[in-house]
Amino acid sequence: MAISEAFYERVDAGRFLATEYTRGPWDPGSQHAGPPAALLGRAVEEREGARSDMRIARITYEILRPVPIGPLEVTTSVLRAGRSTEVVEAALAPAGGAAVMLARALRIRVAEEAVPGVAPAPRLPPPGEVGPTPFFPVPWERGYHSAMETRFTEGAFMALGPGTCWMRMKVALVAGEETRPLDRVLVAADSGNGISSVMDFGRYVFVNSDLSVHLHRHPAGEWACVEARTSVDAAGIGLADARLHDEKGPIGRSAQSLFVAPRP
Repeated sequence: MAISEAFYERVDAGRFLATEYTRGPWDPGSQHAGPPAALLGRAVEEREGARSDMRIARITYEILRPVPIGPLEVTTSVLRAGRSTEVVEAALAPAGGAAVMLARALRIRVAEEAVPGVAPAPRLPPPGEVGPTPFFPVPWERGYHSAMETRFTEGAFMALGPGTCWMRMKVALVAGEETRPLDRVLVAADSGNGISSVMDFGRYVFVNSDLSVHLHRHPAGEWACVEARTSVDAAGIGLADARLHDEKGPIGRSAQSLFVAPRP
């Protein structure tokens, strides 16, 4: 059977089929959290009745259990609707099953040139100034690692310590549908702990069960950059904190809470 050059195939309005490109590096039957994060972000923005004068300012994900590769259902609901803000929840579940991932998004009303813009930091070196950087070794040919192009300006996947990595999707989020800049940022944001790993992959696990993304500016272009730092307490709790950029400059931040432990 031919594999779509996309993370997902749409079955109908709220149902999708995950392809092998969603596969993460640790379990052949489970997805990397980046693609489902982008799918839920798109669901929030595309839900029926969504206001066109609002956009996502913050979206927080709870990863309840591994996201399987297969048929999935997405549902959305409005938790709070106001004049200037609203809170929308989206859930992802295997067909007929319980939710495996939840997203809660704060959307804020926007207007053109409503206030003076303030840039928080200078631009990073653009991705065109550095060459492609390979992922760490993965025991299968097709997955998230083969669907993303990565270019480090600081660090590397196999180097310990802070890392800054430009990332670009090589496949669509949903087959036959336009890939949007927000999709590209949300697909990349969950990689912060891998980009800035401070412990040996072979000796320790450092798994995130959540992801929060704050965006002060709507992203633009094909590239998203994750400038990440990881801190770990000896008790086994870590934090991967990242600045997010596009080629125009900073766009926001992301954070992941980490469970850290020796490998069995």
